[in-house]
Amino acid sequence: MIVPLTLLDFVERAELVYGDREAVVDEPAPPGGGLGRMTYRQFAAMSRSLAAALDDLGVGEGERVGIVSPNAARFLVSLFGVSAWGRVLVPVNFRLNAEEIGYVVEHSGSTVLLVDPDLDAPLRHLRVKHRFVLGRDTDARLFLRPDARPKGRVTDENATVSINYTSGTTARPKGVQLTHRGCWLNAVTFGWHAAVSERDVYLHTLPTFHCNGWGMPYALTAMGARQVIVRKIDGEDILHRVEAEGVTLFNCAPAVIAAVLDAAAARRARGAAVPGRGRVRVIVAGAPPPSKTIERVETELGWEFLQIYGLTETSPLLTINRAPAEWDGLAPAERARRLSRAGVPAVGVRMAVDDRGELLTRSNHVFEGYWRQPEETARAIADGWFRTGDGGYLDEAYVVIADRKKDVIITGGENVSSIEVEDCLFQHPAVAEAAVIGVPDEKWGETIKALVVLRPGAAATETELIEFCRGRLTHFKCPTSVEIRDALTRTATGKLQKFKLREPYWAGRERKVN
Repeated sequence: MIVPLTLLDFVERAELVYGDREAVVDEPAPPGGGLGRMTYRQFAAMSRSLAAALDDLGVGEGERVGIVSPNAARFLVSLFGVSAWGRVLVPVNFRLNAEEIGYVVEHSGSTVLLVDPDLDAPLRHLRVKHRFVLGRDTDARLFLRPDARPKGRVTDENATVSINYTSGTTARPKGVQLTHRGCWLNAVTFGWHAAVSERDVYLHTLPTFHCNGWGMPYALTAMGARQVIVRKIDGEDILHRVEAEGVTLFNCAPAVIAAVLDAAAARRARGAAVPGRGRVRVIVAGAPPPSKTIERVETELGWEFLQIYGLTETSPLLTINRAPAEWDGLAPAERARRLSRAGVPAVGVRMAVDDRGELLTRSNHVFEGYWRQPEETARAIADGWFRTGDGGYLDEAYVVIADRKKDVIITGGENVSSIEVEDCLFQHPAVAEAAVIGVPDEKWGETIKALVVLRPGAAATETELIEFCRGRLTHFKCPTSVEIRDALTRTATGKLQKFKLREPYWAGRERKVN
């Protein structure tokens, strides 16, 4: 017997087995009003309500529904209410500027747009067939229809769940198509490796738009775990939620755990307790953090540190590093050093390294393809392997990330296309040449540095060029430093070799990413 693997499996099980259990704790008093605390029975009913609302709007199977929102209970409901009944969710990075968001909405062909109240005004110009501002004013129409019964359900496990836009080697982001089968297998495998259980309390510090919260909401829902929403990242607030809600698990980028460590240090300085010792496990991805950070998490906080490696294109789980029993007796520094590697292949994943040092992978949750970009898809998937664009090597079973082949900088867990930043710099009248690279940063993992050659007779300062970019790009994409140079060394064919430009800043480091 072959039964299609779809997201309905997760929400229907949650309602059946854990219907009366508290499912979601929304952010208190967000713009537009929150949904408070809800049970899994209410959560499932809201998901059906949204699906039925889309039915009534005439939104057909496979049509795209965009959502631009920070973490919110309504976003979690939309993960199921849109995708589990046949539509395709397009989660948009709410940190992008209006023009960038407009591109994603237009390129995806979204006919419905769900917008957070804080983003209503800057996005009001976007033209879509149906537009809703999330909040109490639209809840009755979207989420609170009594006894709603959607017309259909997904029967094809290869149908698209979402199109997640990610920055890559081109200035414009590419739309990654993730399927029901891929998301199902990623969630189950991730949940298995992270030991997710019905006793867990999960804190949503990771943006839900990031690869559907890395797929963790699907696993949590299936297992009936309680999910606590955090709208805005603040280290002390995270510690408060850990204490107040009994949090046992959360996923985040290195910058978030750095903020938590700073807040914990401030607590200790004033004689306050740091909660969660021996209870919390934190899963970090987006960039490999320094081993010292890992050591501090396990010694100063007393939390278990796990690391995963993956990409949006792989749903994302490829490798996981969780300390095995054999490491229990190790000194903290040595244990942290071992945990700094990307990890071993997850169940069902194969990893390899080609003769150029690029990491390749194959698994059941590699993406379907790039939306409307078949040529890019063909370049990424070749001979049965997905090309990650990351350089690395295998240390026995462990994958170690050593360099990034693509022109992508990951800063604070956000992907930034260096080409896009260079394009912006080239718009400045004084700039003749520009190369944008990632350099090590203790807080953000990597930060953005621009190497610039000015036009003859022209003048521009570091501050001026940074402010120029900040006036045109989302701020996390902007350089934090600019170095004015007389020339940029190129190959005989006129190409910049960015690995050589990066070398001086990464000298003495084992890895060329951070």
